[in-house]
Amino acid sequence: MKMPQKAEDRGGAAEETDPRLAENGERSFFRELLNVRSVALSGIFLLMILYTLKIASAFFVPVVLAILLKFLFASVIRGLARLSIPPPLGAAIVILAMLGALGLGIYQVASPAGEWIGKLPQTVRQVERKLKGVRQSVQEMSKASQEVDRLTTLGPADKSPKIEVRRPTLGESLLAPTQEFIVSLGIVIILLYFLLASEDMFLRKIVLVLPNWHEKRIAVDISHQIEQDVSIYLITITAINALFGLAVGVSMYFLGLPAPHLWGVMAGLLHYIPFLGAVIGISMVTLVAAVTLSSFSEIVLVPVVYLSLNLLEEYVLLPHVMGRRLMLNPVIVLLWMIFWAWLWGVPGALMAVPLLAIVKIICDRIEPLAPFGEFISR
Repeated sequence: MKMPQKAEDRGGAAEETDPRLAENGERSFFRELLNVRSVALSGIFLLMILYTLKIASAFFVPVVLAILLKFLFASVIRGLARLSIPPPLGAAIVILAMLGALGLGIYQVASPAGEWIGKLPQTVRQVERKLKGVRQSVQEMSKASQEVDRLTTLGPADKSPKIEVRRPTLGESLLAPTQEFIVSLGIVIILLYFLLASEDMFLRKIVLVLPNWHEKRIAVDISHQIEQDVSIYLITITAINALFGLAVGVSMYFLGLPAPHLWGVMAGLLHYIPFLGAVIGISMVTLVAAVTLSSFSEIVLVPVVYLSLNLLEEYVLLPHVMGRRLMLNPVIVLLWMIFWAWLWGVPGALMAVPLLAIVKIICDRIEPLAPFGEFISR
């Protein structure tokens, strides 16, 4: 006859299974610990990448700009190749045409810009006369604050020698960015030439390195889609900005601002920077209107017209032309632009939207990243 097990026996049986439960618990604990450590290491790695991009911006900015321009002109090189023009010669033709257009634009703007800079001292005096009352109020407030500081000083006056830090002169402040710009422009031109002359050499190398056919196909699809979308985006944005600059120039002419073509070119160039470019453009034309125009209604009409044209382009023309495929979440665009402006300054703000479009294309082609691609789209 089989006797029932005692509690001690059942406890012993439970104790016999405890090592496996403990082992499973240890594995779960170490798995969680490994995940935490992986997240921490990933965060440290990301911070190191950001720090490297920040301190080495003089290297990365021209490289990234050359790659974006390569995507833009790659189709042109293929079209010239169909006309029996070899890629090295086609690359030289494209770069010379680009430099010629850039030089022509600078030449057209240099004359009115020089006239406006020549009138700058007179403009400053006019602003001082108009702001004379405000300046007197600020001076009175400053004197009052200094008197309060003197009355509230309890100890003796500090007679220790003061150390003054020498500030760079205006020429030194302008020369350093100019030298950096010339060096960066030279790097962009040289690197762009070799990228265009090499055609799809890097893509072929990537395809050879990838292990299976599926990944090779994804790489080719991503490359072709980036090239197509970036080209469409840059060409479309350039055309829209040119129309916007023309509209601003014509409007400023009828509103009575001097050198209206200068403000039109300025508006078209600033419009490459989303949101921030419009703020800078409105501020500049408003300042010019406050100096050159007499009545308050005429002054107010200038920023109103500029803002109306900007809203019409931003929310009517651009969505209609670009379509949904290349439209991005405006909040994400703003945050992304602020981040790249902090990282690389004005060049970062200019390249922010094309870089975000590339990120969206990659996310749309790689299934695990598809939710993020949907998140950043409009």
